[in-house]
Amino acid sequence: MKRRSFMQFGLGMGASHLALGAPAAAASAAAETGALQWVSRRLNAMGTSMNLQLAHADAAHAARAMEAAIAEIRHIEDQMSLFRPDSAICRLNRDGYLDHPPADLLEILKLAKEVSRRSQGTFDVTVQPLWLAFASAQKQGRLPTRAEVLGARQKVGWRALQVKDDRVRLERPGMGITLNGIAQGYAADKVKARLQGMGIAHALIDAGEWAALGQPAHAGDWTLGVASPRGAHALLAGIALQGRCVATSADDQCSFSADFCHHHIFDPRTGYSPKDLSCVSVMAPTCVMADALTKVLFMAGSAQALALAKDWGVEVLVVDKQGRWQASAGLPLRQV
Repeated sequence: MKRRSFMQFGLGMGASHLALGAPAAAASAAAETGALQWVSRRLNAMGTSMNLQLAHADAAHAARAMEAAIAEIRHIEDQMSLFRPDSAICRLNRDGYLDHPPADLLEILKLAKEVSRRSQGTFDVTVQPLWLAFASAQKQGRLPTRAEVLGARQKVGWRALQVKDDRVRLERPGMGITLNGIAQGYAADKVKARLQGMGIAHALIDAGEWAALGQPAHAGDWTLGVASPRGAHALLAGIALQGRCVATSADDQCSFSADFCHHHIFDPRTGYSPKDLSCVSVMAPTCVMADALTKVLFMAGSAQALALAKDWGVEVLVVDKQGRWQASAGLPLRQV
């Protein structure tokens, strides 16, 4: 899946927007002063690009923590990636069941079903047949027919995903799940917890969704710029993380039509993409909830997204198809 980074780490938000350059420069100066030693790493995992940066007074310990963070991501990828034929999720989709599912997979599937229940099915990890229908038609230079969409939608339904500690089962023929709408947030949370357990107090985790610890190398808070979905170099607003997590979903991250009306975010109730919004950013205490709720609020549309975010106890910024944006009152915005 193609991914364009909608959240850009900014130094001062009015100057340059960087990915990993600033802490690396800070590490050189820190080596002379005995201050924090910053390390950074970029990697491809779970079908997207990820960036990690962290600091510790001991450079060797910082390096070990970085390797541990990457190992955590690879472990999750082994279970949840649709890009690895031998992953647990691929075996589930192929066979229709998975005996003795890994603990991480069980945890995320139970959470996904709870979000589905509470959102009345607007979040649903069983939308994989819809993705396959649109992706297959795209290879033929067209959109799927209504009959093809209807056929795919009949294979979708979170209630038909049976999750038990000893077995996960898909109850309908042709069903399949995708965790692309929640697994990256889950990975960010797991990396954050792993780093905290190793005594890392300052880090920025970009696993497709964003989590932070402490402060960056420069003064101030970790601040992200929300890029316009219609202009890669235009920023709509800045968001100060303040120890919380941010996830963004947008219609041009993976689109099936030039007008962005058909994209990778599917409404399980219709089989088509929601028409109102182009971009949703959610701030939540955890990345996994921020990640999942971007889809729930996408379905809600401009008129209801802010009120629904309040019900879930999260903050949100939404952008409609015309580029107009609005944010909930509690979102810590910064000028860009």
